[in-house]
Amino acid sequence: MTRKNPHIGSSFQDFLAEEGLADDANLHAIKRVVAFQIAEAMKQRQISKAEMARRMGTSRAHLDRLLDPDNDRVQLDTVQRAATAVGRKLRVELV
Repeated sequence: MTRKNPHIGSSFQDFLAEEGLADDANLHAIKRVVAFQIAEAMKQRQISKAEMARRMGTSRAHLDRLLDPDNDRVQLDTVQRAATAVGRKLRVELV
């Protein structure tokens, strides 16, 4: 297939795959979305960080790590407890 515009190269996704960075980028993006969704649910339900930590049975520092979009070292059980604390369900699937 010939491209109409010779200045357009491969996609950003192609670049990440070629550089071996696609999996890390995807993981980081998922963590950012999860942190955002939890923070938004807390806002909607007017749950403070202290109250959220109490509901999860954890420390405020642990909650801060969960809500940090740049910290992708979070365990599934922690995300599950956070989802339950804001009245949501966690769904994980392989596609």
